[in-house]
Amino acid sequence: MYAVNDSNFEDIAIRLFHFQAEHAPVYKHFLQNLNVNPSKINRLDGIPFFPISFFKTQKIQTGLWTPETEFTSSGTTGMQTSRHLVADLNFYLRHAEKTFERFYGSLQHYHILALLPAYLERTGSSLTAMMDHFIRQSKSVHSGFYLYNHKQLIEKIEALKSGTRKILLWGVSFALLDLAELVELDLSRAIVMETGGMKGRRLELTRQELHTFLSQRFNTPVIHSEYGMTELMSQAYSAGRGYYKLPPWMKVVIREINDPFSYLLNRAGGINVVDLANFHSCAFIETQDLGKTTETGEFEILGRMDNSDVRGCNLLVE
Repeated sequence: MYAVNDSNFEDIAIRLFHFQAEHAPVYKHFLQNLNVNPSKINRLDGIPFFPISFFKTQKIQTGLWTPETEFTSSGTTGMQTSRHLVADLNFYLRHAEKTFERFYGSLQHYHILALLPAYLERTGSSLTAMMDHFIRQSKSVHSGFYLYNHKQLIEKIEALKSGTRKILLWGVSFALLDLAELVELDLSRAIVMETGGMKGRRLELTRQELHTFLSQRFNTPVIHSEYGMTELMSQAYSAGRGYYKLPPWMKVVIREINDPFSYLLNRAGGINVVDLANFHSCAFIETQDLGKTTETGEFEILGRMDNSDVRGCNLLVE
């Protein structure tokens, strides 16, 4: 998979589609209901994308294997959550590490301070599993999780910010806001990474409002963002401009809101994600996020579709 590039992506994606169309029972049934003959599809824009809502009601699995673990999405009380069966947890962790280091360099260049309340207070979070792995791989005795102990976190930041390693402060939106409202910090030499999610704790803000406030309070010109979700094995990252870069094994295409089989260029619509790392589940996901792609292959998140569930990985429409 890591040999994939722009020239061979479509060919690999088509071959994976044909395999999953035959060996992923729920996806196969979905295609049959659409009267789609997989053997006649030989282009990426001909592949039907699988609605993400099926992860809430079905076991999405390609082939016969016993899950090593199961990731579950967060949600408010009474909300049905997504389930992503994982064949190999170690693959997910190593893959997440490889994706991060592609954009930011070795984890050993950082002290990783993870501010993830809500995620730490439940089981099955892919984000918690990823951050626990990052913390261990950083090989820093100062890396660690923080729940609501802001005093200890502030003391740690002050002690580390003059060192040779960079601080990577990674947090959910509401927790970073809580910290920013409590104290002004000089994080001009650090990376602040938000991963979205108010979790019903606070009023939603647009991403621009969030980033502007955090930048002012943390004395940093940009706030970075991670785009990931329970149903995907890979992540995308934004280095503060609002546009997410994708690793070579991912691609985003934009669909027409009222016609899921029609695709758009330079216009806003629903986000479809191809994640080739999802070879054990389904690699072709129709999300409930709104966005737009750029000519350079990056994408922008504009919000959520009307009437879709509140998702942990996104902010409201900007």
